[in-house]
Amino acid sequence: MKLSTQILLAFTLIILLSVADSYTNYRLSKKVQLNSQFLSKSEAVIRNSNKTHRAILEMQSAVRGYFLTNDTTFLEEYHNGIKKVPEFLKEQRSLIGIDNTQRSIIDSITQLHNDWLAYTSELIRTRNDNPVVYQNLLDTKLKKHIGKNINDAITKKFKRFDKIEYKTRKYHSEMLLQSLRNTRTFSLIFLSLTIFVGVASTAYIVILITNRINSMVRVADTISKGRFTIVKDYRHDELSALAASLNIMSRRLEKNIHDLENKNEELNKFAYVVSHDLKAPLRGIYNVISWIEEDLSEELSPALKNYLSIIPKRTQRMEALINGLLDYARINRKTPPELVDTGALVYEISQSIVPRKFKFEIINLPAVFTERLKLEQVFSNLISNAVKYAKTENPHITIKCDKVHNVFEFSVKDNGIGIDPEYHQKIFEIFQTLREKNEMESTGIGLAIVKKIIDEQGETIDVQSKLGEGAEFTFTWRNNKAV
Repeated sequence: MKLSTQILLAFTLIILLSVADSYTNYRLSKKVQLNSQFLSKSEAVIRNSNKTHRAILEMQSAVRGYFLTNDTTFLEEYHNGIKKVPEFLKEQRSLIGIDNTQRSIIDSITQLHNDWLAYTSELIRTRNDNPVVYQNLLDTKLKKHIGKNINDAITKKFKRFDKIEYKTRKYHSEMLLQSLRNTRTFSLIFLSLTIFVGVASTAYIVILITNRINSMVRVADTISKGRFTIVKDYRHDELSALAASLNIMSRRLEKNIHDLENKNEELNKFAYVVSHDLKAPLRGIYNVISWIEEDLSEELSPALKNYLSIIPKRTQRMEALINGLLDYARINRKTPPELVDTGALVYEISQSIVPRKFKFEIINLPAVFTERLKLEQVFSNLISNAVKYAKTENPHITIKCDKVHNVFEFSVKDNGIGIDPEYHQKIFEIFQTLREKNEMESTGIGLAIVKKIIDEQGETIDVQSKLGEGAEFTFTWRNNKAV
């Protein structure tokens, strides 16, 4: 599966969780809203119930006051109640809506109230207008507590109505609290799931990509060290193309380097054969000149003798160049690494190169596990170069070493004629020398050999020098094995 598909799936899952969370919260919020609305309406129902019941009780009290005192002012509250109570009951019906139980109770209260109004209105009307009928009503209805029974029935109906309303109100209150708890619970669950999926998918993608890239980096690092391996990739995603390209590059590099090594080996053989074959004619020329000087010295003019004396020098220089080319061609030859005492190595080299008049110092040179021949060539050429360009008075050469981690930093310092900073890079090119060819015999190969060996080892070399102030060559050399 492609990485983009996996990332898209992770985002899709997170979005689905967010949508589910939003939908659940919406549904729960609707329940909260409905329950809140019901509680608000229920509060109005209870308030209206109390108000209606209180109005009916006030009407009843007014009627009793009137009958006890015959004071018509009591009837004002009674007449007000006749107007207000029907309105209150109508409002109550609109508040309770389609609740059949409560509506039936309200209808019963309405009927009882109307019966009570019919009963009391007849008593009030006949009290003054028709005493005989009034007395008859007292005997047949009032004394039989008909009015009181109606009032008690109305009170019971109101109590039942309120009880049902409070019970329903309690239920919706609990539903409201439960909805709020569910909202918090589901929000927390979906939030946790979203965070978990987000973190898990991000970690998975990051680890997957990191591992894949790290494997490619390791392969690239292995390739840089000359070991041409390939990436084993069993996935089919965007990074697979990169792995395939890296494998193609590895194979091509391996083939190209193999071809280069073969070509280089052929060139080395060619250089060796050519150099070896060139030495024979040079020795022949040298021998002929020697014979001429020995057998015909008396017959030669001074000018001719001078010319003939130049030829051996030039043949010697040519032989030195050929030997330098042979050394240059041998650089690529691998030799088994061994433990080399660089102090002893440098001392041995100095015995064959450095004249006795030189002050030669060896400071803190370590033992290194490496190819002896290549390190010997580096030191031989640097010391030879220091001797060749030394001052005539008090020549001094110092060789020392500092270790940084597992890398040794060697220094070859002299107090010779020095090198102009302009030529610090040029001196490492083959056949390059800062002196005229007829002024000093120099092949211009020694430092080129040093540079080629240092580059082949993956190390660095640097020169610090000014004219008349000597020169210091500093190069790094890696220890191939802990010593």
